[in-house]
Amino acid sequence: MLNCASCVTPDLGSDPVFRRILWIVLLINAGMFIVEMVASHLGDSLSLQADALDFIGDDANYAISLFVLGMPLAMRARAAMIKAATMAMFRLWVIASAIRNAIFGSTPEPGIMGVIALTALLANV
Repeated sequence: MLNCASCVTPDLGSDPVFRRILWIVLLINAGMFIVEMVASHLGDSLSLQADALDFIGDDANYAISLFVLGMPLAMRARAAMIKAATMAMFRLWVIASAIRNAIFGSTPEPGIMGVIALTALLANV
């Protein structure tokens, strides 16, 4: 059995380039969350809302990652569990919204969806 106390992991927390990249990605995801939430409301699109929640989930993941960089493996594992729980809550929100839209009816605006989807693709690249 592997003893994690002896596990060797790279110390990315001290790498300023890695931290700067995480900050840039954090800002891009935060911006796309705002854009997609507004667009999901204007375009009545559950798909855009789901993608917006994915962006903010990723954003939270990057923020937690920045916080736990350089911490022991056990702390990073706990952070990963928090990340997973957060993503599960977002998924439940989207499922509940889909059920609500199925019951009360909803037709998304394809033009808004297309433009924002292309923007999201560029942000992810």
